[in-house]
Amino acid sequence: MIATAKTQATSETLLAAVLSSLSDDKAEDVVQIDLRGKTEIGDYMIICSGRSSRQVAAMSEKLVERLKGEFGVVARTEGKGTGDWVLIDTGDVIVHIFRPEVREFYQLEKMWQPTTTN
Repeated sequence: MIATAKTQATSETLLAAVLSSLSDDKAEDVVQIDLRGKTEIGDYMIICSGRSSRQVAAMSEKLVERLKGEFGVVARTEGKGTGDWVLIDTGDVIVHIFRPEVREFYQLEKMWQPTTTN
């Protein structure tokens, strides 16, 4: 087996890989939130939806596999067992994959996106 060099995992390269993986797996309503300068939990947050529990679980599994294969990043996951809401933490990029009803209930985007003044 030939050893291949892993791509350097910066927050921007991780973000691009996450967005690419989610696009490949037909994630819906993808929202990207820049967290830099707002919190220490990460540089970016991605929130998206899958049509079913099965799709949510499959998208999260594929994303974790792709990040490990391309960057050697071992992402921590929570919630994959039920498939309602899966959290994937790469350290720099935090990904939330929801079923639409669960996403609507928690409204996570509203907590992190800038407020608008009228």
